[in-house]
Amino acid sequence: MKWNFQNSYLQLPAEFFHRQSAAKVPEPRATVVNERLIKELQLGAYEEADLSVLSGNSIAEGSEPFAQAYAGHQYGHFTLLGDGRALILGEHVTSTGARFDIQLKGSGRTPYSRRGDGKAALGPMLREFLVSEAMHALGVPTTRSIAVISTGEGVHRQDIQPGAILVRVASSHLRVGTFEFAASLNNTSHLEALARYAVQRHYPELAEAPEPYLELLRAVAKRQASLVAKWLSYGFIHGVMNTDNVAISGETIDYGPCAFMNRFDPAAVFSSIDQKGRYSYENQPRIALWNLERFAVALLPIIDPSEQVAKQKATDVLQEFTTEFNAAWSQAMTRKLGIESAEPSDILLVAQLLDIMTRQRADFTNTFWQLSRTDSPTPTDGLLAGEDFKNWHSQWRKRLEHQGLAQAKAQMRASNPAIIPRNHRVEDALAAANLGDLEPFTRLWNAITHPFDVRDSDNDLQTPPTAEQETGYQTFCGT
Repeated sequence: MKWNFQNSYLQLPAEFFHRQSAAKVPEPRATVVNERLIKELQLGAYEEADLSVLSGNSIAEGSEPFAQAYAGHQYGHFTLLGDGRALILGEHVTSTGARFDIQLKGSGRTPYSRRGDGKAALGPMLREFLVSEAMHALGVPTTRSIAVISTGEGVHRQDIQPGAILVRVASSHLRVGTFEFAASLNNTSHLEALARYAVQRHYPELAEAPEPYLELLRAVAKRQASLVAKWLSYGFIHGVMNTDNVAISGETIDYGPCAFMNRFDPAAVFSSIDQKGRYSYENQPRIALWNLERFAVALLPIIDPSEQVAKQKATDVLQEFTTEFNAAWSQAMTRKLGIESAEPSDILLVAQLLDIMTRQRADFTNTFWQLSRTDSPTPTDGLLAGEDFKNWHSQWRKRLEHQGLAQAKAQMRASNPAIIPRNHRVEDALAAANLGDLEPFTRLWNAITHPFDVRDSDNDLQTPPTAEQETGYQTFCGT
């Protein structure tokens, strides 16, 4: 692999990072390698010799590994954090100037590890690899992964599990929590240095704006509104929307207790530690705004010298979030119903359908998939039943006739996936992988890369879990 590393982040004040090498691992082995992403990054081709760098056992030319310092509100409580088990190797720059962080996750202890061992288990690393690739295929901004490297050592969790390192790729690892850490230093010049760097890296068009850091807040808010709307349109629940898991690039980052819904339930929660539903499906837009408010608080000292003026300016910007989110969500959901240019009455159609789906415990993904392929609903379609649905279906069909059914159906087929990484399928694949069998994982990975076109051989991957598989299903903060 042909790395072109730069290290612009290391030009920031020393408080923002800690230079160090990864812990050596005894028997590195490439469990999965993402050849498509390697090609997209212009890295050439993977060879066995690359395993040393990807496992952290050696350092590539130009790489200067470091752990990032950051903070975060975790379930509403502020905490000083940092990369407790991850190192950024540097920024790989392509021939077009695109810049990507390359990070090893599970690379050993750092000064930010607290009581952790700095390691990662194979299952959670494979989960992040798989779900992030699914999100990418769905068109949702996300971090991705070059590879999962087995380390040849066990890690102690509830039991001893095979260890692994995830080689993660991100536009950057700048988080809302990074700015909260900067604000905690009570050093305005450090905060401004970070904000200036963020603008340069992600929003260079703002560099000459009269108020660049206020515009940075606005730009990040717009991207978060769009991102969360996309999550909801695919039934995705992030599961741990702490401020340290909010990337200012607008990418989905950290896939610990995430899950895709099966039956539609606005209050759905899968995370084992989210006992009060703070990060439930329906709460995600509200929490996104709460997180942005924390971002705004961190930026106040460089938005305006007057705290009162800065607060008012930030408040004005954040008041735009709900409008931005509603527009993005309305567009995504009406497109799922084949409606190109949404009207106010169309949002009512969406709301009525979701209400029927909630009451009938309908499968989120399959309902929209079947609607995109069914002209007249029958009991064999797997669609909803009852007079409410028949009346809704009649209104919806009349609405589509105004723009042409063929065009509407084509749009729906491009907006409604057949294949998602369903929780029970993911768990089966991870369990097999832990025993050395990668066939279920590879099959699921191949299927989720073309989610809108189901092959006959993948029909079973559309099947929702049984009631026994679904009842009590939980995800964990293992990544």
